[in-house]
Amino acid sequence: MNSFKWLIRILLIFFLSQFSFSADTITQHHYIKDNKDEVIVSGGKIFALGFFSPGSSRNRYVGIWYHQIPGKTVVWVANRDNPIKDTSGILRIDGRGNLVLFQGNRTLPVWSSNISIASTMNTIAQILDSGNLVLLQNDSRKTVLWQSFGYPTNTWLSFMKIGFSLRTGMNQSYTSWRSPDDPGVGNYSFKMNPGVSPQMVLYKGSVPLWRSGTWTGKIWSGIPEMTQNFIFRDSFVNTDDELSFSCDTKNASILTRWTTNETGVTQRIIWDNNARHWITIYSTPKEQCDFYGHCGPNGYCNPYLGDFECTCFPGFEPKSPEEWFIRDGEGGCVRKLGISMCGNGEGFVKFPHVKVPDTAADALVDMSIGLKQCKEKCLRNCSCMAYASANSETNGGVGCLTWHGDLMDARAYTETGQDLYIRVDKNELARYTKKGLLQKKGVLAVAIGSSALVFLILVAFLRCLVRRQRNAERTRKRKNIFSFTTFEDSLGENEIDESTRNGEFPYFELSTVAAATNDFSSDNKLGHGGFGPVYKGVLFNGEEIAVKRLLNSSGQGLQEFKNEILLTAKLQHRNLVRMLGCCIEGEEKMLIYEFLPNKSLDSIIFDESKRSMLDWKKRFEIICGIARGMLYLHQDSRLRIIHRDLKASNVLLDATMNPKISDFGMGRIFGEDQTEGDTKRVVGTYGYMSPEYAMQGHFSIKSDVYSFGVLLLEIITGKKISSPFPDSPCLNLVGHVWELWREDRAMEVVDSTLGDSYSADEILNCIQIGLLCVQEHATQRPTMSTVVSMLSNEATLPSPEQPAFIEKKSHNGDGLSTSEEANSENIVSITMIQAR
Repeated sequence: MNSFKWLIRILLIFFLSQFSFSADTITQHHYIKDNKDEVIVSGGKIFALGFFSPGSSRNRYVGIWYHQIPGKTVVWVANRDNPIKDTSGILRIDGRGNLVLFQGNRTLPVWSSNISIASTMNTIAQILDSGNLVLLQNDSRKTVLWQSFGYPTNTWLSFMKIGFSLRTGMNQSYTSWRSPDDPGVGNYSFKMNPGVSPQMVLYKGSVPLWRSGTWTGKIWSGIPEMTQNFIFRDSFVNTDDELSFSCDTKNASILTRWTTNETGVTQRIIWDNNARHWITIYSTPKEQCDFYGHCGPNGYCNPYLGDFECTCFPGFEPKSPEEWFIRDGEGGCVRKLGISMCGNGEGFVKFPHVKVPDTAADALVDMSIGLKQCKEKCLRNCSCMAYASANSETNGGVGCLTWHGDLMDARAYTETGQDLYIRVDKNELARYTKKGLLQKKGVLAVAIGSSALVFLILVAFLRCLVRRQRNAERTRKRKNIFSFTTFEDSLGENEIDESTRNGEFPYFELSTVAAATNDFSSDNKLGHGGFGPVYKGVLFNGEEIAVKRLLNSSGQGLQEFKNEILLTAKLQHRNLVRMLGCCIEGEEKMLIYEFLPNKSLDSIIFDESKRSMLDWKKRFEIICGIARGMLYLHQDSRLRIIHRDLKASNVLLDATMNPKISDFGMGRIFGEDQTEGDTKRVVGTYGYMSPEYAMQGHFSIKSDVYSFGVLLLEIITGKKISSPFPDSPCLNLVGHVWELWREDRAMEVVDSTLGDSYSADEILNCIQIGLLCVQEHATQRPTMSTVVSMLSNEATLPSPEQPAFIEKKSHNGDGLSTSEEANSENIVSITMIQAR
């Protein structure tokens, strides 16, 4: 008996030893499964590794994110270009010791660490508090065989590097996601360009978009915000084995990351633990001089100038004066005619505080000499166009950088950067000498220079004063937009955010919007609504936008414009369209939105040639997305909002057909405990309005539910609410569906283009939900929270009562069609409607 107990004990110890593991570790006997929502968490609970779906996508990926920060901020993705379409994923150590991602029972992995190691190798995978996932040899030495830091995605964390291993040839760079819903390799990459002097470059495809400038010994000459401070600690390595740059925090409790996002912007972000949100402390490109080669070859970008930021270096002139005149400096500058630059008394003009030109081509470096010898070396070489210190902040300046071709992508700063010396001929040198820009020649030169400086300061002051007055006038006009008496459905003062009421909502200059839309070209026009025309635009940073331009002749006006800003500025939900800002200048009033490439739902669902693009699965996803968006408005947002104009044309579709509710010009803010109200001004679209709203001006969250029910039936049938049905006794879609429902023939209304892509039970369930939403009495209709629950569960639904606005056709003695009541109390006469 004792022997038996000992055997059981030994087997139990063996079993537990095989399955014991650390919470931060994957072993050959402990793996994580997607369908069980399993994760591993770093020892300090900083990072977690597991499965996730980005944005509105249903694809599954293995990734790393901050464990205790809400919102699942993902910093690394394993299978970024190979998503799993279901929850059958398993991440484990395989028989050869590799970390491998499998899908279901498939034998070929979706992703692997792909390390060539012996099949008997005993390995484990561990997530560290740095955010690094490491594959270790499971012995006393714990040798690192592979690490995620060596294969970054779009996020650069503390202790990560950007640069090269000169020994292995590995280039560690960062690439954007394709979109917020797709972590696949995108268009933008952030990498180190070695050249003769290393510099970091942001690329769009293979074209440089932004450049950091050269390393000065303490900072990059083109990133003044990254000066050494009490938070960050930089490390630049340039040896025979490695060329890299890394940056960490002096306080390990500070969380920071550097991202390259899908819009072509790279950002340094830090977590504010008190406010519980991320703060962007550095972002680029953000102004015109940030963009690579903005002023072309031999052009110099100075954002502190007046009307035009581009100038030519001394001895150069615009290649195209016409383009220069219209403020287009991309063509750059060429050497002035008749200038000899070889042994004829030439010298140098000093440009302080500069991001020196690109060193990727036509540049040379000599680290054995100083700045004085560098000048002499450049003078001896007729092809040398400029020089600078290769390392200006080390021991007073070390090394010599010289340029022997076009000077590309130089720009000015006020304090940081470094000195650049431009070679000029003797005549140009004399001109600069006389102006007092190179040296002082006696008391007279000092006096003239001082007078000129005073004059320039006075001129600058006057220009600044004029500019301030102009800006104040613009601000006053913008504020006046928000100081009008509130519209008939008045908003309480406490409902209006101070920043919005004071005109601090993100504002676009008219010139910026005009340039983005090609001066509101008809080629850029997307459509026309009650508000006015809508244009597509592209900002100077490449971001696509949609511009709604209010026309004085439109059916809507200042009240709706103001209302849309007040509401949309406060709403953040993936099923609501995102407003980027507004433009108020003179008579122009415009709203700037994110651009959604698939336009509005009605442009597809009511077009026979396009309806087949939406199978039932996608239509059901759209229905659920609209329902979630409406639930957010009614219940989950900071403000309780009644939309009052929900319809197919006000549902926009993004690149993945994710629905986003738009157009809040008719919206109404309610108090926290308020759910209904009355108005004398009935606004909306006939057919989508509930009877109590159309007849009595009484609206509530149930009014939006009615509109949602109509929209749901339109999506199922592919027919408009006003579509004629020759073989039906009813005059509109709701009545037609109701009649067929009562006769158990509801499946006859299903859009024929759906083919066999749907489940009959699911379709009938949705039809029933639609009919429940359009019932005549508001108290009988479900709330949006109930609708969302009914869409996601298979519970038995109540039977719908007769819908509102049921009219039937009859024929008089002359054979002419007239309408008669299906129920006398449902015939209405609608007045005071502002149709859209």
